[in-house]
Amino acid sequence: MTGDGELTDSRRRTLLARHGEALDLFADRVHTIRPRQWHDPTPCTDWTVRDLVNHLVVEQLWVPPLLDGASIADVGGRFDGDQLGDHPTAAWDRAATAAREAFTAPGALHRTVELSYGPTAAHAYCAQMTADLVVHAWDLSRAIGADEHPSKALADFTRREFGPYAGSGVSGIFAAAVDPPPGADSWQRLLAQLGRRV
Repeated sequence: MTGDGELTDSRRRTLLARHGEALDLFADRVHTIRPRQWHDPTPCTDWTVRDLVNHLVVEQLWVPPLLDGASIADVGGRFDGDQLGDHPTAAWDRAATAAREAFTAPGALHRTVELSYGPTAAHAYCAQMTADLVVHAWDLSRAIGADEHPSKALADFTRREFGPYAGSGVSGIFAAAVDPPPGADSWQRLLAQLGRRV
């Protein structure tokens, strides 16, 4: 994935810029959710809007301990279950801020983190998290009726990160590809490769 390879200062700055944009994109969608929409369905099978936001909150909560050197076993079940409580938007804001601070800390992207599939360069982890945020922002946008197109920079980044693996069924990460609609643009074609019906 694009997070692989040498992390030059230029690549670090670009990666952190895209990560911040992706967090802002998802945050914008979270803050747009109306009270009656939290239990609406999303393109993610069996997930409501609340389930989807909770999933992204949990992903952000994992970032600080992993970057601090904690193992998956160390974290254990700390982030299992609902993490949104009575104030889901505030829960997202806190988790996103903590993840951003962890990734932007001096030297953080040069570390190694333990993921489910083994030791991984922290900058590769950040790249994966960035692309994941962009795709899930589309899921949330579709569910709540918001704009479904990210910026060109984010769309291009996500295509580079996920494109080579989309539709391959690698590790069960991606859903089976579907046919894109006639006239689909490159972003919509990637979503179709990721199993989204656009």
